[in-house]
Amino acid sequence: MHQILTFKNAEARIFSFTEGVEVEEFHVVVGITNPMLSFREQVETVMATLAQLQQTETDGAEAIFKRYFLSDASNQADFLKNCETETDCAVSIVQQPPLNGTKIAVWAYLATKMQRKRLENGLFEARHGAYRHLWLANACNCAENSEKQTRILLEKYVEQLENEDVTLADNCIRTWFFVNEVDLNYAGVVKARNEVFATQNLTENTHFIASTGIGGRQADAQVLSQMDAYAVGGIQQAQIGYLYAPTHLNRTSDYGVAFERGTFVDYGDRRHVFISGTASIDNKGEILHVGDIVAQCRRMWENVEVLLAEADCSFDDAAQMIVYLRDPADYATVKRLFEERFPTHPWVIVHGKVCRPGWLIEMEMMAIKARQTSFARL
Repeated sequence: MHQILTFKNAEARIFSFTEGVEVEEFHVVVGITNPMLSFREQVETVMATLAQLQQTETDGAEAIFKRYFLSDASNQADFLKNCETETDCAVSIVQQPPLNGTKIAVWAYLATKMQRKRLENGLFEARHGAYRHLWLANACNCAENSEKQTRILLEKYVEQLENEDVTLADNCIRTWFFVNEVDLNYAGVVKARNEVFATQNLTENTHFIASTGIGGRQADAQVLSQMDAYAVGGIQQAQIGYLYAPTHLNRTSDYGVAFERGTFVDYGDRRHVFISGTASIDNKGEILHVGDIVAQCRRMWENVEVLLAEADCSFDDAAQMIVYLRDPADYATVKRLFEERFPTHPWVIVHGKVCRPGWLIEMEMMAIKARQTSFARL
């Protein structure tokens, strides 16, 4: 179910998956509607709104993962960290300004009946039944360039997973790379990822991992590559599928990039779908509708729709959408398009430079659909 709720100075877009299941799931996007508030006031409003929703709209569900989108991380991140009281939830903070002229927005993933804790190695675990959901947020370092930073991030992540008796190849479902000055530093991220993946038997002949690589930065300008990630312990390979949509999209390996267009995971009572950052391209990898934001947006939707259909899903099952614009001047147009097509879906539009200059817009999303299988329930 999708709904939109309005509060004083805030708006919340909510997806609920609650019918006939033991573990209820919610995706919530909270944004500020009054840009005249100070940053302190905007933070307090976002957090109070989210807390109220947890009490009144989500059956007391607890946060499993949060991502805050900030307008100026250098001046805002430390204050936000001091205000954030969660200790057992992975919290990601990235400078990707909300494009409605405010200073902060948040996407929060909430669930009931999961036992949460922070592990000694820095991962965050949400456990229920047979499964351990392992989240990583805000991983970064200050090595000399983006290639070395990304290599260090991935090699450490491999160790973190192995410490929990899971592997990158078998258990990691989703990654995000936020790249400072993406036009300059994305190539280094790609090179390091390709090379580390090859050591883990992640190749075009096996499989990759759903991912978004997008412009974004941390408070420290020396951080060129920040990584968030999600893995699941307790899953079998038969529960994981990969999405290709060959009529509309090419394989990412065609142009030397190592990620899946989409991945799904089946549980006994539902399917989780993870759509990677997707833009306006064809099945040869060529940019379509150069310079036309409206046409690019519609082709982007079409590409995502085909990926979802391959997972037996549609936009009706969308749990959240994050929309990245290269040029903030396109915001009013894109907002109108999303309001017309997705009036109550959880989405947020932020300023994030896409990794190819000709792409004006990119989106990622998650979907959840009821499904009965022989696997253990979530």
